[in-house]
Amino acid sequence: MNEFALVIEDDQDQAFVFAEALRAAGFEPEIVRDGKAALARLQTTNPSLVVLDLHVPRVLGKDLLYYIRTDERLAGTRVILATGDYRLEADVVLLKPVGFDQLRDLASRMRLTDIPD
Repeated sequence: MNEFALVIEDDQDQAFVFAEALRAAGFEPEIVRDGKAALARLQTTNPSLVVLDLHVPRVLGKDLLYYIRTDERLAGTRVILATGDYRLEADVVLLKPVGFDQLRDLASRMRLTDIPD
């Protein structure tokens, strides 16, 4: 069974590339294109991995990152920032443009099933 990943990215082309890379890495991705919808999904799901653009409309990415990092239910969620900004709270920061192979390989290495206890 594939692990669930959430792609929070407002650029349609980039979101597609992210989702396909995650799928190739063994995740079941879902794309959300604005911060308000992303917050609603984060309140009702528990993704293993989130690929997050900090500049999404309606709720800032940094606020979404803060929500992920402070919600105990999401303590095991890994976060990849796909942005030009740098935040220490993320597990990994990817500077855009991000390629398919780059994200697929990184996501494969970050799969929770591959991490020893």
